[in-house]
Amino acid sequence: MLDTPEAVVEALRENHERPHGLPRTVIAEELVEAAEAFEQPDVLVTALLELMTAYEFTGEQRKSPVAFARILKLWDTAPDSFSPYEAHQVFWRFKWVTTSLLQVPDIPLTAIGGWIDQMRARYEAAGHGVQPVAAMRYHLAHHTGTGVADAYDLWATRPRTDLSDCEACETRHLAWHRVAEGDDAAALDAWRPVLTGEQGCSEEPQMSQARALLPLLRTGRTDEARSHHLTGYRKVRGNTGMQDEVGLHLEFCALSRNEGRGLEILAENRSLFEATGAPLDRLGFLTGAEVLLARLAGTGHEDTAVAGPPGRSWTASELLAHVRAEAGPLAAAFDARNGTSAVGDRRRARLARGPLLDEPLPLGLRTAVAVARPATPAPASAAPAAARTEVPEDFTALVREARRMGRDGHPGDSRLWDRIGERLAETTAPDFEAYADELGPEELLRAELAEHRAQKLWLDDRHKASAAELAAAVEGYERLRMPWHALSARARALAWTTRPGARDGEDEESGEAGSGTGDLDRAEVRAALDAVMGEREKLLAEVPFDGAPLGDAEAVFAADLRTERILAYLSVRYADTFAAYQELVEAAEPDADADAAPDADADADAGLDLAGRFQERAGTLLTEAERLGFPHQSANARQFRADVMGRGGDLAGAERELRAALQDLETAGRPWRRPRPRALLAQVLLARDEPQEAVDLLHGAIADAVAHDDASFALAPTYLLLGQASAHLGDFSGAVRHLSEAAARFDQAGDPGEATQARLRLADVLSRSGQPADAVAVLESALADDATAGVDERMLAQARLTFARGLRDLEEHLPAAREFLALADTVAGWPQEDRAVLTLVASEAATALATADHWEAADTAYERAVAAHAEAPNPPMIALMMREFARLTMRARGAEGTDAALAHLDRADAVLAALPADEDGFAVWYERGEIHYRRARVLAEADRYEEALPQAEAAVAAHEEGGPQGELARAEAVRVAALIEGNGLDRTNEAIARLTTAAARCRKAELPEAAQVLDALRQELLSR
Repeated sequence: MLDTPEAVVEALRENHERPHGLPRTVIAEELVEAAEAFEQPDVLVTALLELMTAYEFTGEQRKSPVAFARILKLWDTAPDSFSPYEAHQVFWRFKWVTTSLLQVPDIPLTAIGGWIDQMRARYEAAGHGVQPVAAMRYHLAHHTGTGVADAYDLWATRPRTDLSDCEACETRHLAWHRVAEGDDAAALDAWRPVLTGEQGCSEEPQMSQARALLPLLRTGRTDEARSHHLTGYRKVRGNTGMQDEVGLHLEFCALSRNEGRGLEILAENRSLFEATGAPLDRLGFLTGAEVLLARLAGTGHEDTAVAGPPGRSWTASELLAHVRAEAGPLAAAFDARNGTSAVGDRRRARLARGPLLDEPLPLGLRTAVAVARPATPAPASAAPAAARTEVPEDFTALVREARRMGRDGHPGDSRLWDRIGERLAETTAPDFEAYADELGPEELLRAELAEHRAQKLWLDDRHKASAAELAAAVEGYERLRMPWHALSARARALAWTTRPGARDGEDEESGEAGSGTGDLDRAEVRAALDAVMGEREKLLAEVPFDGAPLGDAEAVFAADLRTERILAYLSVRYADTFAAYQELVEAAEPDADADAAPDADADADAGLDLAGRFQERAGTLLTEAERLGFPHQSANARQFRADVMGRGGDLAGAERELRAALQDLETAGRPWRRPRPRALLAQVLLARDEPQEAVDLLHGAIADAVAHDDASFALAPTYLLLGQASAHLGDFSGAVRHLSEAAARFDQAGDPGEATQARLRLADVLSRSGQPADAVAVLESALADDATAGVDERMLAQARLTFARGLRDLEEHLPAAREFLALADTVAGWPQEDRAVLTLVASEAATALATADHWEAADTAYERAVAAHAEAPNPPMIALMMREFARLTMRARGAEGTDAALAHLDRADAVLAALPADEDGFAVWYERGEIHYRRARVLAEADRYEEALPQAEAAVAAHEEGGPQGELARAEAVRVAALIEGNGLDRTNEAIARLTTAAARCRKAELPEAAQVLDALRQELLSR
C-alpha cells in the first residue's frame, strides 16, 4: 500500500534499483500519482526527479520537459522541500531539458532559445558559473549548423563548474566536434581518456565507443574498432535510451563488411522500432539501419529475411523502403524546424558512405545470419592483395593456359578449369570441330575436367565421389590411348579411397555416384596399387617418356608430351606413397576404427611392415623425382616423411625434411607450392618452442596462398595456428586479429565446431591480455546454444566458467550467477573424480547471487556448495565463499548482520579444522589468516573494536607463517589492525608504531607499494 510517505519513499528506493526500461518508467509514473496525495511536497519532489531520470535514460525525452516544469514550479513555491542533492539536481537538469527539446522537431527554436535564456538567468541568480549554459548554446548551434565555431569557442574556453557535464561526457562532445570538422586523428586523441577508461560515467564509455568506430576505421586502427564494438555494443543492446548508438553500431557493421553481424544486431534490437519518445535519437537508429539495409540491397541480398517492426516478416528491400519512408520525412521535419539543412545533410552523408575496408573486419564473433563473403581468399594484414588468376576469353587460350598451369602444379588452374566447364555447359558451347586440331578431341577435355572435379571433391572430403570422377577420367583416357594418364587417374582413385572422406555419406544420401573403386578394404587397395605398379613397369618399356604420341589426343601436347608422361608417372608413385602414408598414420592412431584391427593382424600375418612400406615408397618417389628433374615431387615425399617423423616425436628430423622440401621448391621455381611445407614447418618449430620463425613462416604461407590464388590451401587453420604462435610471442593484438580471422573463415567453411574452438582460444587471449570485456563478448557469442555442437564438454565447461567469471568481473552479477548455476547443473553429472568442480562452481554461483542481492537463491546455492564440498572437498573455494558471505552480509544488513556474518566465518573455521593433518597443495596458513582478517573487519564494522583487534593480530600472525608469500597479506592485516587501534580504540601512538615497523618490513621485502600504503596511513595518524 502506498498510503504513507514512508511507503512511497521505500517504493522509490526499490524502483531506483531496477534497470532502466518501460517497467521502471511505468512504476515511476504511478509513484508520482501516489506522492501527489500528501500535503507536504517533499516526496513529490523526489518522485518527479525519479520520473525524469526514468524518462531521460529510457528514450522518453518528449515527456521529460513536462516533469521538469512541475519540479521547477515546486522549486519556486516550496524550495524547502528540496534536499541539498535535489536542489543541485534542479540546476543540473536544465541541461537535460535543453537536449530533450532539441530531440523533438515540434518544439520551435525560439522556445529552445528562450529556455536557454531562462537557464542562464537562473544560474546567474543562484551564483552559478555559466559554462553549462554555453555548452547548451553550442549543442543548439551544432544541431542547426549555424554559428558553430563561435559557440564552440564560448563553451570550450570557459572554466568548468560543478554543474558542467562530467568530464567523460564533455570529452565526448569535444571529440565529436573534431569528427564533425573532419579531423579524425584529433578526435581520437581527445577521446583517449574515455576510450582507455580513465574517464567514465553511466553513459560512458559506451556512447563514445559507438561514435569512435568509424574514425577508428578511417584511421586504420581496426584492432581498437573491433574492441570498442565488442564491448560497447553489449552496453547499449536493447536500450531504448541508446537508439542512436545502436544505429552507429549497425552502420559500423555495414561499413566494415560485417553485414551478417549487422542483421544480428537488428534482430536483437527489434523493439527499438517501436521507441518513439526521442525522435532525434530515433532518426540516428533508423539511419544506421538504412545504411545496413541499403548495403544489403546493393550487393544482391534484397530478398534476405531481416528483423523489422514486430507483427510481420520483412525482407531487406521491404524494410529499407519502410525505414526510408519514416526517416526521410523525420529529417525534413528537423530541417524545417531549424531553418537549415544540417540534420538532413548529416543523414545524407552517412547514407553516401561506402565500405571503409576491402575485406570484412574479423570480429571474432559467431554470426547466425549468413551473408555471402567474397569467394577469394582474404589477405592477412601483412599479406599482399589477393590475386585472381586471369581467365582468357578466347577458348583456345583458356584451355592451353589451364593445361600449362596444371603441368606447373599452379593452384590457379582451378579457376580456369571451372570456366572451361561453364563454357562447355553453356548453350553457346564451342564447336569442337573448330578446335580439334589445336586442343584435341572433346573427350580429352572432358576427361581432364573429370580429373579437376575429382580434385575438388577430394578436398571437400567427398572421397567416394572423387574416385567416381577419376574412374570416368580413366575410361576416357583409355579410349583416347593415353595409358600414362589413365594409370595416374587409376592410382589416385585407389589411394584416395584408403580412408573415407568426412562427407562421403552426403553423396550416398543425395544419390550421387559412389566410388569408382568399389568398397575395397585396405588389403585389397594395397593389392590393387601393387598391380598398378606392375602396369607402370610394363608401360615404362612399352610407352617410354620420349616415345611418339599414341594418338591424336597425345599429339596435341606436342613438345610437352614428355613432361605430361613423366608427371603422370610421378603421380602414380605419389599415389602409392600417399596410400602407404595414410595406412601407416591410421594404424598408429589410438582411436582407429574397430575394423582396423583385423587389417593390422593381416599385415602381421603377411609379414608386412607398414613403416617399411611407407619409407620405401617415399624414398623411391624422392629419388625418381630428383632423377627426372621434378623437385616439387621430391618436396612432396619429404613432406610425407616429415609428418611421420613429427608424429613419432622426431622433431629435428621433421624440421630437416621440411627445410629440404622448401629448398626443392625453390630449385623448382614453384613458390605456389610453398604454403603447405611452410605451415608444417611452423607447427614443428612451435613444438620446439621457436615461435618467432613459426610466425614468419605462417605469414609467408598465407601470403603465398593469396598471391597465387590457392583456394585449396586451408587458411582457417593456418590463421588459427598463427594466432596461437603470436600469443606465444606475447603479440596479443596480432593473436586477436588472426584468431578472429580463423573463426570467421571456419564459419564461412561451414565448420561450426572449429569456429567455436577458435573463439574459445580468442577469448583466452583477450582475457590474458587485459581485455576481459572483449573476452566476455566473444564467449557470449561462442557459447550460444546452437554454436557448441561437437566441442569437447570439458573445454566448454572451462569456457563457461571463464564467461561467468568475466561477467562477474564486469559487475554483471546476476547474469554471472545464471551462468554459474547452469554450469553447476552440467558438472553435477560428471564422474566422482571431477566432482570438486561442482563445489567450485556452486560456490561461485552463491557468491554472485549474494552480490546481486538475491539472497534467497544465494542461500540455496550456498547449501548446495556445502553439500558438494562434503562429497568432493574443495577447501579453498568453500572457505572463500564463506568469507565472501560474511563480507556481503555486512554490506547488505550492516551491524544487524553481524551474528550471521560471524556464523559464516565459524563455518569456514570448521572447514579448516576438518582438513587432514597432511593436506598437500593447500596453504592452510593463508586461509586461516584470511578468516581472522574478515572476522576483524566484521567486528570493526559492528563497532566491537576490542574483539576486532585480536582477530586482526591473529591474521598478522597467520600470514607470517607463509614466509615471503605471506608478506603482502600480512601488510594488509597490519593496516586493518592499525585502523582498529587508531580510529576505533583511540590508541594512535600504538597504531603509528605498528605501521612504522610494518612499512620498514615491506620495504625490506621489496614491496614498495604496500609500504607506501602503510606510510600514508601513518602520516594521517601523525597529522591528528
